[in-house]
Amino acid sequence: MSHLKQSFSWWCFVNRGLESDELLRTAREIGYEGVDLIDEALWPSVTRHGLKIAAVNGHGSIEDGLNRRENAKRIESELRTSIEKAGKWKIPVLICFSGNRQKEMCGIEPTAEILGKLAPVAADAGVVLAVELLNSKVDHKGYECDHTAWGVEVCRRVKQPSVRLLYDIYHMQIMEGDVIRTIRDNHEWFAHYHTAGNPGRGQPDESQELHYPALYRAIAATGYTGYVGHEFLPSSDVGMTLSRAFSDCAGA
Repeated sequence: MSHLKQSFSWWCFVNRGLESDELLRTAREIGYEGVDLIDEALWPSVTRHGLKIAAVNGHGSIEDGLNRRENAKRIESELRTSIEKAGKWKIPVLICFSGNRQKEMCGIEPTAEILGKLAPVAADAGVVLAVELLNSKVDHKGYECDHTAWGVEVCRRVKQPSVRLLYDIYHMQIMEGDVIRTIRDNHEWFAHYHTAGNPGRGQPDESQELHYPALYRAIAATGYTGYVGHEFLPSSDVGMTLSRAFSDCAGA
C-alpha cells in the first residue's frame, strides 16, 4: 500500500487544551505532514514546525458561491489573490464552494465558467482549485454541490487538471453512501480528502458507521499522492485523538 500523507483541519482541534504552537508541534511529532484551514497569520508557524499548509479556502462563501454569475467578479478577484498566496506558500489546494441552489436553475454552467477561466492561472502557480462536496441534509441546507456526480460534471466541463474536487467522506456518507465504490470510480477527480465519523462528525473509529481502515486502503490503492485531512471533532484529549487517527490511517 502506498503511503498516505496526513493532515488535520485546524478548526477542529484548536482551542481544545493546546496552544497553537504546542498543537503544531504535537501534530508534527505524531507524524502529520500538513494542516488544513489554518489562519493565514499562523502560516509562518506551520512552516517553522516542519509542516505544510495542505489546503485553505480560496474564496467566500459556502452559501454564496460559484454557481451565481453575479458572484463571478468577486470570486475571481478573491481566487486570484488566493492563488498568488498559495503559489508563494506552496499550498497545493484551494477549496472552492458551489454556493446554495437557486430556484429552478442548475449552477453547473456558471461554476464551470469561472473555474475554467482561472484554471490556467492556478496551474501556473502549481495550485488545484478543489470544489468541496458537502451535505445539504444536515450541515449545509441548500448547498448545490452535494453529490459526487454534480462535482464531476463541473470538472468534466472545465477539462483542466487544476480543477478537481474535495471529497469529504463524512458529507458524502450522509448524502450518498457507497463510499469505496465512489472512490474507485471517481478518484481521478479527487484532489483532497476529508475524514470524520458519522453520525456527529466524531472520531473515525468503531463507534461510527464507516469502517475507515477499508476506506484508507481504497484511497491508497488508487495511487493517490495528496493529503488525507482529518476533520472530526475530538471527544477527548486532542493529542490522543490526533495520534489515534494518524495510527489508524498509517496502519490500514
